[in-house]
Amino acid sequence: MPKVRTRVAPSPTGDPHVGTAYVALVNYCFAKKHGGEFVLRIEDTDQTRSTAESERAILETLRWCGLSWDEGPDVGGPHGPYRQSERSSIYREYAGKLLEQGDAFKCFCTPERLEEMRVAQRASGRPSRYDGLCLSYSPEDVARREAAGEPYVVRMRVPDEGVCVVEDLRRGPVEFEYKTVDMQVLMKSDGLPTYHLANVVDDHLMGITHVFRGEEWLSSAPKHLLLYSYLGWQPPKLMHLPLLRNPDKSKLSKRKNPTGILFFRAMGYLPEALVNFLALLANAVRDGEDEIMDLPAIVRRFEIEHVPTGGPVFDLPKLDWLNGRYIRERLDPATFARRVTDWGISPQRLTRLAQLAAPRIERFSDLGPLLAFLFSGRLSLRPEDLRGTKLDDVEMRRAFTLALTELDALPVWDALGIEAVLKRIAETLGKKTRDVARPFYVAITGSPTSIPLFDSMELLGRDIVRERLRGALQLLGGAG
Repeated sequence: MPKVRTRVAPSPTGDPHVGTAYVALVNYCFAKKHGGEFVLRIEDTDQTRSTAESERAILETLRWCGLSWDEGPDVGGPHGPYRQSERSSIYREYAGKLLEQGDAFKCFCTPERLEEMRVAQRASGRPSRYDGLCLSYSPEDVARREAAGEPYVVRMRVPDEGVCVVEDLRRGPVEFEYKTVDMQVLMKSDGLPTYHLANVVDDHLMGITHVFRGEEWLSSAPKHLLLYSYLGWQPPKLMHLPLLRNPDKSKLSKRKNPTGILFFRAMGYLPEALVNFLALLANAVRDGEDEIMDLPAIVRRFEIEHVPTGGPVFDLPKLDWLNGRYIRERLDPATFARRVTDWGISPQRLTRLAQLAAPRIERFSDLGPLLAFLFSGRLSLRPEDLRGTKLDDVEMRRAFTLALTELDALPVWDALGIEAVLKRIAETLGKKTRDVARPFYVAITGSPTSIPLFDSMELLGRDIVRERLRGALQLLGGAG
């Protein structure tokens, strides 16, 4: 029996999501419980959205959570490279093999033609699925179009009839009719693979034996199993984890609640408490068990049979309670002092604060009110605190709504980028930047004056800023 090998394969396209830590923890626990290996792979085929900053944040936050990996982009290993952007020649080789076998084909359809096809399918109530037009082209037609320089993608063939049975380790057999499965694009016109081809090729070549991933990928399993079959490979065992849910059972989303690992770190949660909390969502405690447990204990008690099939609720009050127990029961005074220093007043952070605060104080005791917002979670604001500026409620709501979208899209989180966003918002509103900045000062710092706004937002981090802007927006009645 081959050694158990699992993996987590995040995309570096934004701030690390707590769901990534949840999936990583399940894969880690299963591998370590069975004496196996845990791999980290970066799936950065989306070149327009992937950033080095996001990759660094993924590695940093997963390590902050106490997880380590046997192979990965930063530690190496025998199955590298571990970034998909560095494996393009491998994917081209297997795409070529699928074309040669007739299990894939070149599709020359334009985006306009594909959109017309989808509109017609929706109008007639049919599932959205490629209609196979380019399958009808003769080899001569394909050669002529290619010679003329027409762009194309490589699509996989999918049977028109029959059923694919996906064996899920927790759910049992799940059936999909092939007529509902799309002829997935495998290679884009720029020569880069899509997730589906890269995922299958990498999992096989890296010897992955078990894949634990979010249930949103269950509908993609038939495509992946077809690719394994076409390439003559044994697929790994699959298990699709239920998505984390808000208390109202909706999908956990940053639009509604904090979801970033960086948010929980910035708010002063202990990583061991957060991991403990995620472990309880994956495997609830049984009668007589204490809910507090370290990572080795989490690994020992982990059983896939006890992973829920319904979405576990990400209960923030429960996390607060658990974190409080860790602070009271697991930190002696010396450790408490060290952890607080690491969290909020590291030498690097203190140096930056000194640069920003020194010109604005006359006594060290002035630092408390000036910088308190940097050590706070949610601010206690009233609607009237935001008013009294040159923006009315509608304009403030619009400014905050635009900021939430544009700040999320910033590739690098720094003061210069943040300043550029607020200047664009001011132009959109036809206002001066300083007038737009005033309500942002209050929303972010709790005061109309403080240390420089853009530096403050950089120091707080994207997740805390998002939470404070969302809170201010709700005070004014919601999105504008």
